[in-house]
Amino acid sequence: MKVKKRTLLLIACFVWTIAGFNVLRIGIVAYPAYLSALNIFLSVVVFAVFQGCIFGRLVKKHTGRITGYTEESQFFLKFFDRKAFIIMAVMITGGIGLRVSGLAPERFIAVFYTGLGASLMLAGILFGRNYFVTV
Repeated sequence: MKVKKRTLLLIACFVWTIAGFNVLRIGIVAYPAYLSALNIFLSVVVFAVFQGCIFGRLVKKHTGRITGYTEESQFFLKFFDRKAFIIMAVMITGGIGLRVSGLAPERFIAVFYTGLGASLMLAGILFGRNYFVTV
C-alpha cells in the first residue's frame, strides 16, 4: 500500500505518540509510591537525555529522509528505515523483558519509563508538527 510521502510523517506521528503514551502510562501508574522531588528530577533528566541525544535527532533524520524522497508515493512502512525498526523492536522487547523478569525495581520503572515515555511521545508530536509544516 502506497501513500504520499508526507503521509509517512503522520504515520510516524501516530506510531511514536501511541508508543510514548503507553510507556508513559506504565511509568505514571508506578509513580505514586515513589513521588519525590528527586525522582521527578531524575525523570526530567531521562527525558532530556533521550530527547536531546536520540529522539530529537531521530525526528530530524527521518523527516529529512522522507521529504527527500523523489517519488511522491511511498510504501507505508517507509516512515522508518530498517535500522529504526530494529531499534524499536529491541526497545519493545527489552522493556517487556525488563518488567516481566522483575530485574528492574518498581521505582526504576516509575522514574525511567516516565522520562522515556514523555520523550517518545514528544517525538511523535514533533513528527505530527512536521507533517503540518511540510508542504
